[in-house]
Amino acid sequence: MSANVHPMAVVDKSAELGADVEIGPGCVIGPSVKIGDRTRLIAHVFIESHTELGKDNTVFPFVGLGGAPQDLSYRGEPTRLVIGDDNVIREHATLHRGTARGRAVTTIGNNCLIMGNCHVAHDCIVGNNVIMAQTATIGGHVQVGDFAFLGGLSGVHQHGRVGRYAFVGASALMTTDLIPFGSAIGNHAHLGGLNVVGLKRRGFSRDQIHDLRAAYRLLFAEEGTFQERLDDVAETFAKCPEAMEIVEFIRTGGNRALCMPHREA
Repeated sequence: MSANVHPMAVVDKSAELGADVEIGPGCVIGPSVKIGDRTRLIAHVFIESHTELGKDNTVFPFVGLGGAPQDLSYRGEPTRLVIGDDNVIREHATLHRGTARGRAVTTIGNNCLIMGNCHVAHDCIVGNNVIMAQTATIGGHVQVGDFAFLGGLSGVHQHGRVGRYAFVGASALMTTDLIPFGSAIGNHAHLGGLNVVGLKRRGFSRDQIHDLRAAYRLLFAEEGTFQERLDDVAETFAKCPEAMEIVEFIRTGGNRALCMPHREA
């Protein structure tokens, strides 16, 4: 079936609409926009330009997609926002395009829930099955791994990294990189342990969690240097994929320091 466009919607003639797309009243769809099959824009959604939505997405009222990046270097280049399939984007969320000096594209994966008032800035990479709770915000160039959870009112500083299955607590401010499977709390945030509750909910086995806990204790012990402990984890847990994912995350590095446990003075 063809797209169902409400008579009170405005759709640019260059926009490409898939089968069974629904464009509700008050929506404005700008140039160079592509919307996949069965995606639904409920009402008053604004898609500025150069944006691609995959299949089976649901976008709630007053969402802004594909807006120009909030970056002083931007000079009107045709950068992009690309959103995957089966995502839910709630009221007043804003997702911006990339910048020419960055990746030139902001990317959202599949099966994500982006709650009301959230913001995804330019050049970000958000993985699959990510949940951003109410008013969570990520700055430019941030990378968020699959199955990560960002709590309500939390923020991730530009160029930060949040690993897979990590948990950022409500109102936490991340100015550092959070390891995969880690749990960060506080403002500024510190590493509060592993995201054990999340791992159990996602079906990780008792043995997997046991090995991760042992690797975590070794990595963040007080004996020796951090590099020595990292090498010890890599050697001791070489057959544990989850532990090695943490090792690789740290060794790959980024533009931010690593989120560490709080140490008493």
